[in-house]
Amino acid sequence: MRVGLITGSGTETWPGLGGPVTRTVSTRYGQVVLTEGKTGEAEVLHLARHEPGHRRLSNHVNHRANLAALLEAGAGCLISLTVCGAVDARVQPGTVVVFDDLYFPGNRLPDGRLCTWHDTPGAAGRGHWIFGQPFSEPLRAALIEAGQATGTLVLTAGCYGHVDGPRFNSRAEIAALARCGVTAVSQTAGPEVVLAGEAGLPMALAGFVTDYANGVGEPEPVETLLARVRQSTAILAALVERTLPMIGDLSPAGVVHRFEP
Repeated sequence: MRVGLITGSGTETWPGLGGPVTRTVSTRYGQVVLTEGKTGEAEVLHLARHEPGHRRLSNHVNHRANLAALLEAGAGCLISLTVCGAVDARVQPGTVVVFDDLYFPGNRLPDGRLCTWHDTPGAAGRGHWIFGQPFSEPLRAALIEAGQATGTLVLTAGCYGHVDGPRFNSRAEIAALARCGVTAVSQTAGPEVVLAGEAGLPMALAGFVTDYANGVGEPEPVETLLARVRQSTAILAALVERTLPMIGDLSPAGVVHRFEP
């Protein structure tokens, strides 16, 4: 099985990837830089959503091209990683949150279009994604077990809040998200969750908390945030390396009720 791996800020290349081959993949949605290699016995398809040099800010990420490239390359599941800010004051920086819920009411791609594969009336495969929780429980369980085995501080559930970038959020905006039950926020993973779900691709999302969101904790220098972003790479790499051999059941989240012509 090939495992799709999407990484964010601070992780442009994947540590310890054996025999990496990087190529530019053309999809109907655009071009994507994809690296194939192995971690232990697992075949990994690594995609850095911001590209080298952080070329793409969050509002430039081409989510449909990214997911299409992974699917066309044969990904059987997806582990998505993000650095994030804690909205819940009880979640301290350095924690890895293995999310079990999603707050993404806008459901929009960065260019403003609705986040869906289904943009053509009458197209084959169109349908509704219906779910209780938006993530694959077997994948979540593997990440949680791996985190606990490596000694990582893991929060085993939490609500991921997708916010638009590239600016950070105001205190009022974060307070509103807290009232909605959001645990932590970042600017990129919401569309990945929806597109994976519509494609029937089992997915889990883990977030490394680098700081407190605006108004949640005492403000810290930007340098402290950036230092934690750099630290996140090794911690998340150890988590994924331990997770890969434990991936077994690949049940997707929910079902897609499709309307065939």
